[in-house]
Amino acid sequence: MLRLVRAARATRFGRDHGFDQVRSVADYQKAVPLRTYETLWNDYLRSSYPVFENLTWPGRIPFLALTSGTTQGTTKYIPVSTEMVVSNRKAAQTMVAYHLAARPDSRLFQGRLFFLGGTANLEQPAPGVHQGDLSGIAALELSPLLRPYTFPPLELALESNWDTKLALLAGRSIRERITLVSGVPSWLLMLFQRVLELTGESSIGAVWPDLEVVVHGGVKFDPYQKAFQEILGRSDIRLQETYPCSEGFIAFGDPKTELLRLLLDHGLFYEFVPVTEIDSPDPTRHWLGTLERGVNYAIVVSTCAGMWGHIVGDTVRFESLDPPMLSFTGRTRYTLSAFGEHLINEEVEAAMASASSASRAAVRDWHVGPVFEGALGYHQYVIEFLETPVDPDRFRRLLDGDLSRRNADYHAHRAEGVGLPLPALVVAQAGAFNSWMRSRGKLGGQNKVPRMDGSGTLTRELVQFLRHNGQVLLEIRPGSSGATGGL
Repeated sequence: MLRLVRAARATRFGRDHGFDQVRSVADYQKAVPLRTYETLWNDYLRSSYPVFENLTWPGRIPFLALTSGTTQGTTKYIPVSTEMVVSNRKAAQTMVAYHLAARPDSRLFQGRLFFLGGTANLEQPAPGVHQGDLSGIAALELSPLLRPYTFPPLELALESNWDTKLALLAGRSIRERITLVSGVPSWLLMLFQRVLELTGESSIGAVWPDLEVVVHGGVKFDPYQKAFQEILGRSDIRLQETYPCSEGFIAFGDPKTELLRLLLDHGLFYEFVPVTEIDSPDPTRHWLGTLERGVNYAIVVSTCAGMWGHIVGDTVRFESLDPPMLSFTGRTRYTLSAFGEHLINEEVEAAMASASSASRAAVRDWHVGPVFEGALGYHQYVIEFLETPVDPDRFRRLLDGDLSRRNADYHAHRAEGVGLPLPALVVAQAGAFNSWMRSRGKLGGQNKVPRMDGSGTLTRELVQFLRHNGQVLLEIRPGSSGATGGL
């Protein structure tokens, strides 16, 4: 924290917040309030876009990572400094080092490391400034020493049309000796299915016999676990979880425990606010020196790209303090409480995984939000299955029952006569979520399907889109066991 403050004390932000006087974490927390991206944008960045020079970080910011996150909203322009490029590279190297230490016989660098990301064909909104997908920035800034070991080549990484790019990646990669593949789970599954179609093989392990690790991140992995194990086809392929975000690379799955190991000493200062206090005027701001185990925290970062006291929007829980090991629990904005039920992302993710396991189903993508209809309303789940349950209504009831066991408020609101009925279920056909994401200009790369929408607006738009395009296989109304459509 002190290194970051010293580096930025002459910037406009540093002068405004008295960085010259900051000597401790307490000083810093007193000087710098917590900020959402929107607050930082309005206070410092909006009037200077696209040139951020000596505003919150010294010098000119060379890259802007474009993201709307996984919540509904406008595009965000996250500053990526040269120091942040180095930070992300160091974090990736650390993760690989842990993998090699855990697997001394690794042949990782005897083949190709396949990074499934967005286009590296970045826009240039001003001289010396480029903007686009963070994975595209990483592809352009890849170390020359590493480039001979990676796939795809830069000319293929520059392809901006996702459907064209996916077809080219699948066709070219089957001729390569792939030892690692990395990407967002839903896009990885799409790639794997395309590869199996081209080769006629029954598993990815057969296509790439030297594959030893699949790196995934960006969303909770539990609902994807079964689908990945089946499509990979080999138990010796390690599933490596990561926790990167546009603001910085935060953690990676420890090979020994599979918990997320917090990445330290690479240009990020972390704070942790109890989720119950995130909206209070004076929240408690913990750091690594004052953490407690088992508490659900909202994570806050100050970075070597000039994001100060920034509320990332994610929630975590520490399972170990020495070393700091955590579980990703969800999003601060991913809550479902339109009717006072107070469901959080972690609970719905876990219930989705439990219902899938109990009904021998596999989920590719899903979304849930409230529908305001009648005296109260109901929850509406939209699910695209890789393996559809034999009885979708039973899947819905298993999901509801698991949520009732996990969350007392939900259980109370589902009690007889209270008013919240069994949730509705919309089963979407294969590829439906891709079509919807394409229509929103969010297909591929690091874009992820929004899981929960507390307002119901996004849910309504999604269902209307699927109905209009004939991509609904089955609908089960709330509270009923009847269905329309057919599988």
